[in-house]
Amino acid sequence: MQSDEVKNLVEQIYQRESRRVFATLMRVVRDFDIAEEAMHEAFAAAVEQWANEGVPENPRAWLVTVGRFKAVDRIRRESRLRQSSDVLVDRMNRIVGENSDRESHEIEDDRLRLIFTCCHPAIDPLIQVPLTLREVCGLTTEEIAAAFLISPSTMAQRIVRGKAKVRDAGIPYAIPSVDDLPERLEAVQSVIYLVFNEGYSASAGDSVLRPDLSSEAIRLARLVLELLPDPEVEGLLALMLLHESRRSTRVTEAGDIVLLEDQDRTQWDRELIVEGTERVSRSLSSGNFGIYTIQAAISAVHANAGTPEETDWAEIVALYDLLTQATSSAIVKLNRAVAISMRDGPDEGLLIIDDLLRQGLLHEYHLIHAAKGEFLRRKGDLTAARSSLETALAMARQEPERRLLMKKLEDLAAEY
Repeated sequence: MQSDEVKNLVEQIYQRESRRVFATLMRVVRDFDIAEEAMHEAFAAAVEQWANEGVPENPRAWLVTVGRFKAVDRIRRESRLRQSSDVLVDRMNRIVGENSDRESHEIEDDRLRLIFTCCHPAIDPLIQVPLTLREVCGLTTEEIAAAFLISPSTMAQRIVRGKAKVRDAGIPYAIPSVDDLPERLEAVQSVIYLVFNEGYSASAGDSVLRPDLSSEAIRLARLVLELLPDPEVEGLLALMLLHESRRSTRVTEAGDIVLLEDQDRTQWDRELIVEGTERVSRSLSSGNFGIYTIQAAISAVHANAGTPEETDWAEIVALYDLLTQATSSAIVKLNRAVAISMRDGPDEGLLIIDDLLRQGLLHEYHLIHAAKGEFLRRKGDLTAARSSLETALAMARQEPERRLLMKKLEDLAAEY
């Protein structure tokens, strides 16, 4: 294989496997910085060695092995840690031996283990989720900051504090016992859903979709559900499956966004819809559900409507009413405003949006201005609609969303 081909292959494996390699190295060295450096050195070594020696049969295992030796080499180079490196090697060998002896039915997933480490109760809840998104999923600080609607510098400080807390407090790198699982579950679910959302609607960049992240979030949710058969975990899984069922119709071949009402419903994945609908029904019937299950129920209404006109907006508004009782999220209130506008007309939706803005909520969130622009257009106030859409366009950081907003502005100009 030519060197350029090897380089491209390594880049593809990096995109697909780097966080899995990192998670395994974390299990070995229990240090974020050493594991990160060792992972990058392993990928760099792959570019050189695979061109001469050929691509190994199991690239991820090769990268983990090389990364492990790189980590040990680094520790040995640091003389003040020379003594502890022997302890580390002994510990690595013991862990590897323990893992190989485990029965096949046991959960063996280093990324899930890393999620639970980052979501340990000793870590500030404001830090748990960002730390996990950075270390487990490899999202950039800017991407995470966008998901939390705060500045990148503030988010960077949180992540640094989180890594220091894990190191200084000696937080174990392990999946908690069944008794300890419930108190760790909320943060873990938040992480999984944020990962899915980043894959379903990326916060920035050239593409609206990152299917690798969404697939990973669904896989992790299935693992958590296997660990703890909880109705709300099942609701979360249902929510992601129902969203995922529409993925292929959400963008054109050119990468442009296709709005829900314009999507080809015959192309929606019926198998995922059936599974998602069954799971959300099971969670609702338990009587012990939360915000993910309610959102899944909303998604199920959309997924099971044969045409946009058949959408049961009254049912969706009722579900949003229930959801707003369970959460004070301003974004949920914005989504409820959209549902109400579809049921009762744009004036009712505008009242809610203007109230949110008067409260100082979501001012920097482009979608509230996009929704306001659409409502104003529908009621015929084209000048105000243009102003709101231009505000949304100025704030949008994702290229497909920017193109959609520009198209809306062009269509608006044609209505004058």
